[in-house]
Amino acid sequence: MTEKFHLLEVDTAAVQLPRQFTCPFCYEPHRLALMAAGQVQRYVASRTDWADELGAGKMLGVLVAQDDEGRLGYLAAFSGNLAGSVRHDYFVPPVYDLLDPDGEFKRGEAQITAINHEVERLEQSAELADMRRRLAEQHRQMSDEIDDFKAMMAQHKRERDKRRDAGGLTAEQQEALLDQSRFEKAELRRIRQRHERALADLSDEMGTFCREIDTLKARRKAMSEALQERIFRLFVVSNALGERRDLVEVFKPLGTLPPAGAGECCAPRLLNYAYNHGLRPVCMAEFWWGASPVGEVRHHGHFYPACRSKCKPILEFMLQGLDVEDNLLEKPIADVQPLDVVYDDEWLTALNKPSGMLSVPGKALEDSLLSRYRIAHPEATGPIVVHRLDQETSGLVVFAKDKATHKSLQQQFEQHTIQKCYCALLDGIVPQDEGVIDLPIMPDVDDRPRQRVDYEHGKPAVTRYRVLERCDGKTRIAFFPLTGRTHQLRVHASHPLGLNCPISGDRLYGKPASRLMLHAQSITFTHPATGQPVTLECPPPF
Repeated sequence: MTEKFHLLEVDTAAVQLPRQFTCPFCYEPHRLALMAAGQVQRYVASRTDWADELGAGKMLGVLVAQDDEGRLGYLAAFSGNLAGSVRHDYFVPPVYDLLDPDGEFKRGEAQITAINHEVERLEQSAELADMRRRLAEQHRQMSDEIDDFKAMMAQHKRERDKRRDAGGLTAEQQEALLDQSRFEKAELRRIRQRHERALADLSDEMGTFCREIDTLKARRKAMSEALQERIFRLFVVSNALGERRDLVEVFKPLGTLPPAGAGECCAPRLLNYAYNHGLRPVCMAEFWWGASPVGEVRHHGHFYPACRSKCKPILEFMLQGLDVEDNLLEKPIADVQPLDVVYDDEWLTALNKPSGMLSVPGKALEDSLLSRYRIAHPEATGPIVVHRLDQETSGLVVFAKDKATHKSLQQQFEQHTIQKCYCALLDGIVPQDEGVIDLPIMPDVDDRPRQRVDYEHGKPAVTRYRVLERCDGKTRIAFFPLTGRTHQLRVHASHPLGLNCPISGDRLYGKPASRLMLHAQSITFTHPATGQPVTLECPPPF
């Protein structure tokens, strides 16, 4: 038995194994994974030497597996590095050790670092600083001399105008005044040209110097890209069929190189070690330990799906040969009930969308509220979709039946004259009875569809809330979004700077459950045809 394979501290004979392996992108941890995670959590809690680093936040993972003797145990992993190393006795090793001092990465990194130092030396050199000083001084001298000369010209013009107004000038005197004006204009051009030549000489001198810096930067970029590809060639992963591919090959169908950090997360490390040591994967889970990262939403001890941009292509290859659970987010909902119509007339329809159904067709799933609506209402023409709800959010969605109705409702949304109210059940107690959450949001480009809080690049997102009830460690709350950002209510509820209480059943920002306890319960708008206010209500099913 490998030293990284830890036997579960339970009577595994009494535990039923899962029928299928975990779908890493949408799952509820199996009992065995919870047992394994509990043992890992006790272990890391005992490592007081890691307390500060782990307290700052780290993703950890477990893979429950069986060895060739049928014994049940688990593997443990962490993402990135820990305590300055990627190798620790308790955890599986990385797919490739980026920190190996004699490895390809460190050698390449040393070469790039040398170029960085040379670029830094040149950019901070006294020679470049002197050229910049002289160029700035030349600009100042040019500006001062031209301003002084223009002031003198203006004074001379006033004097000429005064003499002309006084009259009595001979033809020769008038011509002399014109000659003075012509000379001064020509002299101004000569002054400007003289300074521009001096500036051009200085610019050429500095340009030659800066081109050396640019050449170094271009070489650094080319070396970095080449190193990145060489490194990803060394990240070789296996699957249950016994196939092996490097990450460049894995990402090739996507037409891109792997993103930075690909292959360094828990799941690829765990699966790769299991395959390479003859262990049969049973189930898997990843959980966050410590404080939430700045901008992101991670809660201590909560389980999370694998990231999509870095891990999805890798895991789709590595899971081949295993019988894996369906991704519930990419599976049509089972019900074939007719559309739940809340309101309908010749201009628009309001439907009660069930949780789990897409508002519009997605990349992996065609079934959606819109698809079903088109079948039921073939008379609807032009743009139909006025607004959307997240797949796991239930409640009121308004569809337009013609272009004019769609345009009017869209304008009301854009002008924030439509009022919406959501009901949610939160994990935790919100102490304030009401308030406003103002946290700017943007997509997490490394882990879509997750969103993150970002004060520099995020778009404004504002939510008003009112607590309805507190009971048994949960809060029932009404949300009134004043903007309409993706996952706005989910992020505002779960983020530490928001309410710090995730919506119950939130697979992305909280804990998974039977469904996301978020429901669009009312909407008020001006009817595009009648001009009358319309308020529609649909009570939450929870």
